[in-house]
Order: sequence, then structure tokens, then C-alpha cells
Amino acid sequence: MTRTALPEPGEEAREHSARLLRHIRAEIRAAGSIPFSRFMELALYAPGLGYYSAGARKFGAEGDFITAPELGAAFARCVADAVAPVLLELGSETRFVELGGGSGAFARDALLRLSEIDALPARYAILEPSADLRQRQRDRLQRELAPALAGRIEWIDGPPTSPWRGVLFANEVLDALPTPRFAIRDGEVFEEHVALGPDGALLRTERPADAFLAGAVRQVEADLGRRLPEGYRSELLPQLPYWVQAVIGPLQAGALLFSDYGYARAEYYAEERHDGTLVCSYRHRAHGDPFHLPGLQDITAFVDFTALAEAGVGAGFDFVGYCSQASFLLGNGLERRLAEIEAIADAAERYRRHAEIKRLTLPGEMGERFQLMGFSRDVDLAMAFRVGDLSRRL
Repeated sequence: MTRTALPEPGEEAREHSARLLRHIRAEIRAAGSIPFSRFMELALYAPGLGYYSAGARKFGAEGDFITAPELGAAFARCVADAVAPVLLELGSETRFVELGGGSGAFARDALLRLSEIDALPARYAILEPSADLRQRQRDRLQRELAPALAGRIEWIDGPPTSPWRGVLFANEVLDALPTPRFAIRDGEVFEEHVALGPDGALLRTERPADAFLAGAVRQVEADLGRRLPEGYRSELLPQLPYWVQAVIGPLQAGALLFSDYGYARAEYYAEERHDGTLVCSYRHRAHGDPFHLPGLQDITAFVDFTALAEAGVGAGFDFVGYCSQASFLLGNGLERRLAEIEAIADAAERYRRHAEIKRLTLPGEMGERFQLMGFSRDVDLAMAFRVGDLSRRL
């Protein structure tokens, strides 16, 4: 999609983007160029300016994209059903940690469902780096939940630092991790950088990759059993194992559940996917230009689920399962959700809820593009992945 097909921002939004762009240009001038991962970090998370750090509305019809929890309650209620046995098995003093709380919709619907089935955690912690989103979540949850439920919620500034037991859940978090991009040139690994043109425009350039990134690319090639072709360009997160270990913290017993869009490694680095998986989202339009209006658009990369499986096991957890979103929902209460919908008297609401389920499960919508992966330590999460396991692809 070209820039001309994208909506024009208002004057205030354009000035916000210009302030971030000045900040990015200053860092590039000081260093000569910056890795693409650093550009992505600034574009998304620069304090007060980055896409996730500033105050623009991001989720839902008024934002730039819609996540599964924003469509309705079905996704969160199915996740709650999946992890309820883990919370019950662990007993009292459990904690549910959600990475990135979005609009607060998931926390609301998950807590309501866990309350219905007497599987509430002692505390529900939201790790939300954006002060603006944190306040919006707080306002919504205090407004829409009874005090007894809202009182269980806490906002944390970083991963737990003291021993804990419970569930860690991340929906569309991995795709927004600032990722290095690499290219194969003359058989060598180069890292994509961002530099400035004579007119100050942001330009892609390449520098020889350091040993860390180059070694990670060569390991991917060894796993694939083939060299990536000349000119091939993609993303790779060699720091993913360290990130997983950091966000888990000292989790003694419990489960990890990740939901995102992506591929197993062989699909991720398929030869036809020669320019990577980078996707930018602006007002519900997807396009491929990460330099368009920095700070006003989301920038993401698909997830290598093979790398995630390796990282989870490397952190000392048992790999439990990997399946499509449609299969996960079918195995964790979707039939109950459909029965609830059929009991709705209002025809218009019943139609809306059916449309929600279709969007969550149909292959052409979210059903196959999104996948879930689970890990456990001293608990049983296997039943959550009893339908449609795709582990053989990893």
C-alpha cells in the first residue's frame, strides 16, 4: 500500500510525529546511523512521543487496529477457561500477570469469567509501560467491575521480582518487540540500519552484523538445512530468550500463554518471504513503510514460534502446545460461548456476537493467522491444547 492511500492526520497529530522525528534524527546524527531495532524502539516507546507511550487511541474502531479482546468477551472467557485449572491447582495466593493491558477489555472479561467459575487469582497484575494506557485501563476497570473484582487489580512497572505462582499471559506483545532486521549480501550477514538522506529523510542502509546477530542468522540457516539466498531480508530476535526469562521473573510454578500472529520457523523464513514480515498499521490500513508518520502508527513483525518454543524451554519450562486461535477457542469453551449467544433475546446483539465469533475463528480472519503457545512448570496445562496441536510444524 502506498502512502497516498493512507488517511491524512490532523495538525496536532502531525506536529506530534514531527517532534518524534526530530528526536530520531538527532540520535541518528550523533551516531551516523542507528540499527532498525533502535528506530523501532524509539518509534514505539520513546517517552511521551512513541506510539505506545503517547496518548493517541490505538485499539478498536477509533484506533489503528482491533485485537481479539476488543471484538467482545469470547476470547478472554475462553482464555480464562483454559487457565482456570492451573489457578485452581496452585491454590491461594496466585497471580495472573498480563503483559500489556490494551484497553482493559481482556482483564475485565477474564476476571468476570474467573469469578463465575470460582477460579479468581489473589492478584491480577498488568504490566503496562504506557502511563496513558495505564490510566485508561484503571478508569475503565474501576467503572465496569464491581469493587471486589477491581480491588484485585494492580499495575506493575516491571516483571515480578519476588517468587510467585500463577499465570503469565501476553496477547500481541511479541510482535511489538523492537526487532533487528538483517540482509544477506555476498553470502555475509548485514544488519539493517536507519540513516539520514541529504534532505533529512529517513533511509534504510546496511552495516556488517555483529557476531551476536550474525551467529543467530547462521543458526537459523543450520536449523533450516539451507542457506538464505542473496538479497534475502527478514527479522530475527536473538535477544528473545533473555526477554522471556526477564518477563517471567522468579515464577516458581505456573503457566505461560502467548497469543500472536506468526509462523513456525520453516514458514517464517520461506524463500518467497524474501522481504520479511514487517507490518505497519495506521487507522486500520496495513502497509509496509515504517518511516511513515513515526509515533502515529504501529510497527510490528510476525513471531517465529519455533524461536519462542526454544526460549520457553530454555527458561526451564515444559512446552505444552501450539495451535491456531480457532483450535484453541474450540478446545476451551467456544461451544459454551455459542450457547450463551443463542440465549440472547435481542436479534441485533445476537448477530453482532455471531460476527465476533466468525472473526475470531474463520481462516480468512483471525482464526488461522493467530496462534497460541503454552508452557508450564509443575502444573498441567495440556488440556488447553487438546484440539488442533501444530507442534509438528516447529
